[in-house]
Amino acid sequence: MLMNRAETWLVNSPPRRWLQRVYEVPALLRIGGRLLPGTRVLEIGCGSGYGSQLILERFGAATVDAVDLDPVMIGRAARRLARYGDRVRLAQGSATDLRTALDVDDDSYGAVFDFGIVHHIPDWREAITEVGRVLTPGGRFYFEEVTSHALARSTYRRLFDHPTGDRFSAEQFLDELAHYGLVVLGSLTRVQGDYLLGVAAKPVPIGG
Repeated sequence: MLMNRAETWLVNSPPRRWLQRVYEVPALLRIGGRLLPGTRVLEIGCGSGYGSQLILERFGAATVDAVDLDPVMIGRAARRLARYGDRVRLAQGSATDLRTALDVDDDSYGAVFDFGIVHHIPDWREAITEVGRVLTPGGRFYFEEVTSHALARSTYRRLFDHPTGDRFSAEQFLDELAHYGLVVLGSLTRVQGDYLLGVAAKPVPIGG
């Protein structure tokens, strides 16, 4: 579901970008490392494109495909990322149906990034299924998520709009990754379990 006006302002604010740049990206790099040269990357829920910019500059992605439901955000991302030319491809669409949004096959990306979008998706398990489908064997899923613990807080309920059913705790999110065959390489929670950061990998088949 789309973010409301208050959350759209928050995620595009200087404090949020500072937190992403100074805390979240270094934490994800410590867990999952930089990408191998030539890695093709997908970002789900790219917003105004700041995350894609960090993926290119800090993680070393060769190219980034980025998808978002909001056409306004896609327009903002196009302006922000224009300097990268054909290294970036943007598409409007859902993280639960990447075949329609980006026309991508199985095993297409060496890494997938989620900077706080999966908790906005009513059928979030389907989004995890898609992440597992499009990752190459050995590919990595870098995630930063907001848990049900945070969404139950009065500030979140008053200011933001989120799906009200089937929310996930940090433990449930990690269990779901394992359910779809992704191996968690490392994770951490902060603010009493409100936020979850981590990296998971798609196993390489034996003999592959």
